[in-house]
Amino acid sequence: MTTTEGLTEGLEDLPFNVFAKACPSRGTLEHVTGRWGGLALGALYEGSLRFNELRRRVDGVSEKMLSQTLHALERDGLVHREAQPTNPPRVDYELTPLGRDVAERLLALIHFVEGSMEQVLAARERYDSAKA
Repeated sequence: MTTTEGLTEGLEDLPFNVFAKACPSRGTLEHVTGRWGGLALGALYEGSLRFNELRRRVDGVSEKMLSQTLHALERDGLVHREAQPTNPPRVDYELTPLGRDVAERLLALIHFVEGSMEQVLAARERYDSAKA
């Protein structure tokens, strides 16, 4: 049995299959694992943030992309948006319980990648040297 077979064993009995083209879970996976979705979820794991606080925390994201990302994550039930009736309006974002579960798993992957960067950079260097 291959590693992949071990990970996917028994999944054929689930009502959703991300490997199937038309499965709605594929869209949610894209929202969670896309560049901005994963970073937004990871940042919100630390606690509730206002839009501009979140934008500063997720360095490099545009206002438009962050807004689109947060709307998608809210629609998927991973982020809760709360607008305060103040002037100027105050909008806070926080993870839902489901979003928190997803963020925990993402952060484990993020920490693994960060901890493996020396190996990754060495592999890139070997690859680039071989291609030159």
